[in-house]
Amino acid sequence: MKRPYRSTPVFDEKTLPAALRGEHRTKAGVWGVIEVIEGQLKFMLADGTGETILTPDRPGLVQPEQPHRVEPIGAMLMQIHFYDEPPDVSAAAAPVPRP
Repeated sequence: MKRPYRSTPVFDEKTLPAALRGEHRTKAGVWGVIEVIEGQLKFMLADGTGETILTPDRPGLVQPEQPHRVEPIGAMLMQIHFYDEPPDVSAAAAPVPRP
């Protein structure tokens, strides 16, 4: 199993940085896996074309250079893991396209 080369601290709904709530992206060649430890987190593509709700059973997969943002839904705990190759995350959710 692939291991992340870096992980963020654990954030809650109060400590989640403003930079993650606004539009941002990973670097070229970097995948992110958003792990929700408790609660729920909305994961949205920055262009408005897709969104999904992440939970402890449903992590989010961020593709390299994919503009996105996140928004807590009530109390939550989350952490982001970064990989330099595609991670093995079969349960990861990509944002669902909007109609």
